[in-house]
Amino acid sequence: MISQSPSLEFTPLAFGEDLVPIPAYKRAGTTEIDLNQLLGDLFPPQHQPLLLHEDVGKGCGGQLWPAGMVLMKQMLRYHQDTLKNARILELGAGGGLVGLAVAKEYAVDGSTIITDQECMLELMSQNVVLNKLESRVSSLILNWGEPLPKEVIEQKPNVILAADCVYHEAAFAPLISTLEELLELCNDAVIYFCFKYRRRADRGFMMGAKKKFEIDEIEDEDRKIFSRESLFLYSFRRKG
Repeated sequence: MISQSPSLEFTPLAFGEDLVPIPAYKRAGTTEIDLNQLLGDLFPPQHQPLLLHEDVGKGCGGQLWPAGMVLMKQMLRYHQDTLKNARILELGAGGGLVGLAVAKEYAVDGSTIITDQECMLELMSQNVVLNKLESRVSSLILNWGEPLPKEVIEQKPNVILAADCVYHEAAFAPLISTLEELLELCNDAVIYFCFKYRRRADRGFMMGAKKKFEIDEIEDEDRKIFSRESLFLYSFRRKG
């Protein structure tokens, strides 16, 4: 491993050791993520770990957080066939954990774009190189609420990944606007969305999202573990 809904009363950031350690702000460094230990020997014994450089120097998105680990495990455990030829886009990627993991393991015939704000671009690009994924993964700046980059419009992603993107209340409306635009690019696109309820204001995001999208909670064998910590997994699709 790394060196139905509960009450919406919120607890401090915490996570059971049986799923992933509690993250703490730490010095910059590179983490090896053994996916076989996390996922129970899903991959061959000599499987190479995912490498992720972490650096919070330009924002807290520069390190691993539980929602990203939950979403990564969900995608690797349950979506192998979907991902093989998928056009994948990750929003608010930070260091790129989820997008890099699915590109490394399954998305061999598709394309993957990991995105975040400009301050995260160098870190995302560094992690693409660390995992030798330059031929399959590109990193881009994508600011929510602003016009989509032409690369994303041309890609027309059909698998959209978002982990821990519900954080600042001021970003709720721009995020929903960007999700709407992305779903307009491809009628059968699915957004896989994992986030932690941290405060009562976070309900406002879900209320806004439910007006725009068809939303379903996703089943996961670790659900009883992560739901105790107010972490939730959803799929978003176009209405109608």
